[in-house]
Amino acid sequence: MRKVRFGILGCADIAIRKVIPGILSSETGELYAVASRDGAKAEEVARRFGAPRAYGSYEDLLRDPDVDAVYIPLPNHLHKPWTMRAAEAGKHVLCEKPIALDAREAQEMVDACRAQGVHLAEAFMYRHHPRYDRVLHLVRSGAIGAVRGIRGSFTFNNAHDVGNIRYRRDWGGGSLYDVGCYPISAARLIVGEEPVAATAHAFFSDQHDGVDMYLAGLVEFEGGVSLTFDCGMWAAERNEVEVVGTDGRLILEHAFLGEPVTLRVVSPDGDRVETFEPLDPYALEVDDLGRAILEDKPLRFPPEDAIKNMRVIDACLRSARTRQRVAIER
Repeated sequence: MRKVRFGILGCADIAIRKVIPGILSSETGELYAVASRDGAKAEEVARRFGAPRAYGSYEDLLRDPDVDAVYIPLPNHLHKPWTMRAAEAGKHVLCEKPIALDAREAQEMVDACRAQGVHLAEAFMYRHHPRYDRVLHLVRSGAIGAVRGIRGSFTFNNAHDVGNIRYRRDWGGGSLYDVGCYPISAARLIVGEEPVAATAHAFFSDQHDGVDMYLAGLVEFEGGVSLTFDCGMWAAERNEVEVVGTDGRLILEHAFLGEPVTLRVVSPDGDRVETFEPLDPYALEVDDLGRAILEDKPLRFPPEDAIKNMRVIDACLRSARTRQRVAIER
């Protein structure tokens, strides 16, 4: 069976530790080329993972006619320019989250890829795991009654690493971009609707170029349903989601990454913990894009979903900076 030949634009940690292994273990993808501004680094990573080609520039990789798709793990401010260049070169794109710096950029990226006839997917790997299918089934079937609210937390403490690219404001740094985007995307998925307004409060650190090192937010959906969430890069580690219904709760520990992969269900039928096979969500997201390319199947999450997620991020960041409730474009 023909496979999608992936090129990697940059040797970021997420590419080396997670996405390249995901490509190698996927059913539809193969690692074909690695590019870095440091040619020696590209060659070392290519050798380590068995990629037949290595390039000392991203442009050279995009000129390779044998590359079908690229994965972009670059800093956030580079997502748009390299997605646009990849689209111009006729390459499909798996772009790391958040897809852009704002919804306007995301829209331009989606439009460019559609114009060139290539697929664009945002790399929210967790959504492809069967655990979230189970959550959606339980919510839609009324297992916990009507959903009243969702609580999400994604925090870690890396504040000592002041040179980290996450702490460059002009590069799209900050906890909302880095980890807050996860509970926002999860709530939108679970509720199945787009929110109408957001209010957020943040700790902007002068030691870290003024980015939000901790942010807490309230995202409003129609009918009184809400997401309350917090995210941080200078806080104790947490990674969890709770869906609160009128008759029960769903509790996801290690909600976005890590193991064990479990779902605690508290309902009128009792309290139980469901355990899931530890599938590689990075391989699953690669296969979703791969089947769109090879079999003309629709992406499970079309790129317009990324635009909608960015609208919520935009509103949260604006609210945190202005101390005002912000309506979300719909």
